[in-house]
Amino acid sequence: MNTEYRCAGAFARGVVLWALAGICAADPPAPAGSANGAATYERMAHLEQYLMNRSAEMALARSAAPTAISEKATILTLEPQGYQTAVNGTNGFTCLVERSWMSPFDSPEFWNPKLRGPVCYNPAASKSILAYTLRRTKLALAGHSRDQMLDEVRAGVARKDLPWPEPGAMSFMMSKDGYLSDARGHWHSHLMFHVPKAAAASWGANLPGSPVVLDDREVPEPETIFLVPVARWSDGTAAPIK
Repeated sequence: MNTEYRCAGAFARGVVLWALAGICAADPPAPAGSANGAATYERMAHLEQYLMNRSAEMALARSAAPTAISEKATILTLEPQGYQTAVNGTNGFTCLVERSWMSPFDSPEFWNPKLRGPVCYNPAASKSILAYTLRRTKLALAGHSRDQMLDEVRAGVARKDLPWPEPGAMSFMMSKDGYLSDARGHWHSHLMFHVPKAAAASWGANLPGSPVVLDDREVPEPETIFLVPVARWSDGTAAPIK
């Protein structure tokens, strides 16, 4: 189960598209097949494959958290020029749908255009963790390769122009309608806690009986994510956690 939690946290890291139509047109329209028949995603697909109907994207973004939170949150949607504010919220939360480039840099689905990760950041995460998503998105929009994106993120951390997680930074991923990988589709309803680099022991993570799971992959951003599964989806229906 820990491996599954790490898969979900990977996508949720933490937001992207090509700026030039000519660059998009140069990309292959679909992923190639691997030797075992699974799709591979070597490079970014056409721009339109990552876009959504605006109203549908807003609804999917809101589904990341219970209505009492998401109905008053700022909503971002992905447009050809990047994430744009669709709704100005009043509670400090920010909800959006992340795309595949928020996966680990070594993920085979890094450019999978089908991936959709609804997430709602609390005020502390909106002031810090959201910047990681926006930075990766900006780099993808500029047509950077995966390796170039990784180098730029590392450089941003070295320059200290990517913030450390604000105290109390956390996010909701409670949507039953996300699509986080070809293998699993959507994933367990869960909360994420974003902290400066930390060890599992500091949160009692990954211990027998502990509900806290450490996302222990190496990532360039200056954060560690702890995940806690919850028993309900954002709409209140039961969500299996095993």
